[in-house]
Amino acid sequence: MTATTSIAAHAHCASADGTNDTSSALRFITCGSVDDGKSTLIGRLLVDSRSVLQDQLANVTRGGEADLALFTDGLSAEREQGITIDVAYRYFATPARKFIIGDAPGHEQYTRNMVTAASSAHAAVVLVDATKLKWKVEGLVELLPQTRRHSLLVNLLRVPSIVFAVNKLDALGIDATAAFAKIGEALRAFADHANLAVTAIIPISALKGHNVVAGTAPWCGYTGPSLLSLLETLPVTPAETGVPFAFPVQWVEKFHASSDTSQGRRVFWGRVATGSVKPGDTISILPSRQTAVVAQVLNHARVASNVAAGHGAGIVLDREVDVSRGDWILASNDAPSHFDATREVSATVCWMDDEALVAGRVYLALHGHRWIKAKITRIVHSLDINTLEEHDAMQILPNAIGHVEVALQEPIAALPYVQSRVLGSLILVDTASQKTSGALLLN
Repeated sequence: MTATTSIAAHAHCASADGTNDTSSALRFITCGSVDDGKSTLIGRLLVDSRSVLQDQLANVTRGGEADLALFTDGLSAEREQGITIDVAYRYFATPARKFIIGDAPGHEQYTRNMVTAASSAHAAVVLVDATKLKWKVEGLVELLPQTRRHSLLVNLLRVPSIVFAVNKLDALGIDATAAFAKIGEALRAFADHANLAVTAIIPISALKGHNVVAGTAPWCGYTGPSLLSLLETLPVTPAETGVPFAFPVQWVEKFHASSDTSQGRRVFWGRVATGSVKPGDTISILPSRQTAVVAQVLNHARVASNVAAGHGAGIVLDREVDVSRGDWILASNDAPSHFDATREVSATVCWMDDEALVAGRVYLALHGHRWIKAKITRIVHSLDINTLEEHDAMQILPNAIGHVEVALQEPIAALPYVQSRVLGSLILVDTASQKTSGALLLN
């Protein structure tokens, strides 16, 4: 269930006013196809930014050379097979910024792990292995399926900055300039077709360190910033402060009547999903639809404070109301009485189960911290990642993207995913195996 909780608990590192912030830690992932150099790139960033101790470097040194991929491939199965299976997180800092890196697996069967990492990322570095592409052909270069799939997924998951890093150009020698130009042309054409807002296309050599931390790459006709220099300037995901207040209750704490903190009333803890909350606000509870007034708001340090989206809070109400983990506390004026309309939802699905998704199946759905039953009533279409065409389909195959209609057992407080990552997403879990099966992004 790790993937479930990771996707649901989005970690927004944004400023309190919701504006883009380049001083906060940047959470980014590396993704792309198998053996494109994702783990090696992270190892290079750690080593060249001097974020690795000598004993750590010695542990990954084989035959006098450091195997940079071993910094993230820590599972025994990963080291035995030479692949990335689970998401590995590493932390480092430069004088300009702090970073949290997620090394996402490239294999198609581990797409669920990549989606988990992307759901809370502020940026995605999609690696493209220049040595795998037939760049000397006439017309556009054909990109690898995983390059296309991962790019589409990070775009669907609203990762605001997408950077294509064309790797291993050093292996092409004098052909590097022509190869980078052709591959860049194909990436821009794909991005235009898929409506991806690409931040940059950068040539690198993760193994040799060319244009990763320092320097440019004139050897392939590129004179822009290095990858790290670019990452230091990217914004974090802004907090959703412009959306009405919504708060998924994660934990209910009961204080004694003598406590000055809550005047003896219960404190409802969680992370503010959207908007902001302050004492005196009128709120509604979902699903009970009871109303109350906010008496006190506590921040993460239990100090009375107004709290905005992206930050933890404890809410005390003016009267005792039946509220449990999984309930939602909503701004009353923005909590419509016609919640029954949200029993039927239309959504884009990222399907991650080993079995195909078919209409009629019932799953457990997680929305915030609330579990409800969800039935797939219709498969609308499946997306061809190669042509980007939508086809009528009877099923959504493993690791595919499609559009479905879903009937929920109970109404939910929902917004389209383009407006809110938290209110607009649900996780589907198989009722028998308890495996994370898919992610729903509400339309």
